[in-house]
Amino acid sequence: MKTRKQQTNHHQDSATTDIARVAAGIGIGVVAGLVGTAVMTAAQMIEMQYSGRESSDTPYKAVKKTFGIEAQSDEDKELITNVSHFGYGTTWGIPRGIMAVLGADGVTGTTAHFGAVWGTELSLLPAMDVMEPVTTWKPKAIAEDAMFHAVYAIATGITADILAKWLRGKDGNN
Repeated sequence: MKTRKQQTNHHQDSATTDIARVAAGIGIGVVAGLVGTAVMTAAQMIEMQYSGRESSDTPYKAVKKTFGIEAQSDEDKELITNVSHFGYGTTWGIPRGIMAVLGADGVTGTTAHFGAVWGTELSLLPAMDVMEPVTTWKPKAIAEDAMFHAVYAIATGITADILAKWLRGKDGNN
C-alpha cells in the first residue's frame, strides 16, 4: 500500500505530466497552425491566379473593428490583412495541437478543428458586421470557402499529428 507521501508525489507527477503535455500541444499547435495557414494561403493564391479574384479584406475589417487600427495606405491594409490572417490561423492551430497530444487526432481531431474554425468564421464575422452571412452567399462561394478551410484544417491536422507522434516516440510512449 502506498503512503500518503507516495500518493501525493504520484498526483504531482501526474499533474506535471499533464501540464507538460498541454504545453507541448501549444507548441505543436503554433507550428501546425503556421503550416496550415501557409498551405491555405498558397491554395488561395493559386485559385486567385486562375479566377482573377482579388484577395479578401475581411481580416483587415475585423482588425479595424476590433482594435481600431486603420491603414494609412493600400500597402498598410495589405500588411494588416496578411499579419492578421497568419496570426489568426497560427493561433487556431493551438487547439489542434492540444487535441493531437491528448489523443484526439486523425480524422476526429481534424473534423472537430474544421468545424470550430469554419463555424467561428461563419458566425463571428457576420456578427461583427465585417462579412455577409453565409445565407446570402452563392453556392460556389460557400464551396470555395469550405474547401479553403478544409485545406487549412487538413494541413494543420497532419502537421500536429506528425509532431505529436514524434514527441510520443521521443518520450518512449508509443
